[in-house]
Amino acid sequence: MRHFGHIPSAVRTGLFHQEPADFTADSPARTLAVALGATLYSPATRPRLADAVRKQAGRGVVSMVLCLEDSISDADVEAGEDNLVRNFADLAAGSGTDAGTAPDLPLLFIRVREPHQITDLVDRLGASVRLLSGFVLPKFTEARGRAFLEALAEAERTTGRRLFAMPVLESPELLHLETRAETLAGIASITDKYRDRVLALRLGVTDFCSAYGLRRSPDMTAYDIKIVANVIADVVNVLGRSDGTGFTVTGPVWEYFRPGERMFKPQLRRSPFLEGRAEDLRTALIEHDLDGLLREIELDRANGLLGKTCIHPTHVVPVHALSVVSHEEWSDAQDILRPDRDGGGVLRSAYTNKMNEVKPHRAWAERTLLRAEVFGVAKEDVGFVDLLTAGLAG
Repeated sequence: MRHFGHIPSAVRTGLFHQEPADFTADSPARTLAVALGATLYSPATRPRLADAVRKQAGRGVVSMVLCLEDSISDADVEAGEDNLVRNFADLAAGSGTDAGTAPDLPLLFIRVREPHQITDLVDRLGASVRLLSGFVLPKFTEARGRAFLEALAEAERTTGRRLFAMPVLESPELLHLETRAETLAGIASITDKYRDRVLALRLGVTDFCSAYGLRRSPDMTAYDIKIVANVIADVVNVLGRSDGTGFTVTGPVWEYFRPGERMFKPQLRRSPFLEGRAEDLRTALIEHDLDGLLREIELDRANGLLGKTCIHPTHVVPVHALSVVSHEEWSDAQDILRPDRDGGGVLRSAYTNKMNEVKPHRAWAERTLLRAEVFGVAKEDVGFVDLLTAGLAG
């Protein structure tokens, strides 16, 4: 699979200075953590779930979470588990009979409620477990997370497959100031112990808001809610460091969407190179409440987050379009990481509009080039609008 792989090759050639690279479910964890992109959530009880997974893969989705937790009622958990087992078998039947992973499907994760569901589900999935990349672990703390991660390790031994964990940081202990530091230290300790199995950390901002009876409006980002912004900052401070101890931390969910799956006016889907497309697109974004989403994606990256939890297909393409590395970013990163710059120093950027200081900017440059490998580098004259309209038209 690859990002923007759903659009024609000729269109990609016109958009990218460096095209996104291929990756598979067996790629290194460091690559997959960046490649998650817009992770689309779907209730595990959804009828014709296998068809929905295939459909979203054809639209450029590369990671999905099939949810047995908050998205379904308590009474529907057993039915959701049964539905998952049936639909994984359906997906496996349509993806070939070899023992490898299916290249035409997204990375698939199951969000469970309790640790025992991990071992139970991998047993019930049988041979179709080859399509599973791992589990999402809700309300994660050191005490609660230990049992989840031990169950994951047992499932790996049983299946002989690498299975990843994506803990969700959303507990009241993490939100409340008097317990936050201790909770973060505990999470850091347990995730470090199971580092090889932790793919990324996800933020449960909806749960944070719930604890104080809050809900952000469509014209506000998570960073406008100071209680939430403070938690995000502390999570990145402790768990998102670039010194080798940190993890990829993904952006919070955007709750708003319009009915249906079409985000823009029909004329915007005709061609990725429309005359006047920028003005039309800006108008469409305002009409569909996505201006807030775009601002939040930009703030996610500025605050050290990568990728985003998504609950609607219309959110996927904007997340991916804004994840592409600009030619200017790529040029700066290349200059900073030149072998002859190992000793440090300061240089003027190739775009002659900023200072690149080699030692302080090295971690940023390394992270940028890893994102460039997965999402590609845009050509000099290609911007967000071009990438977005191409992604929609694909």
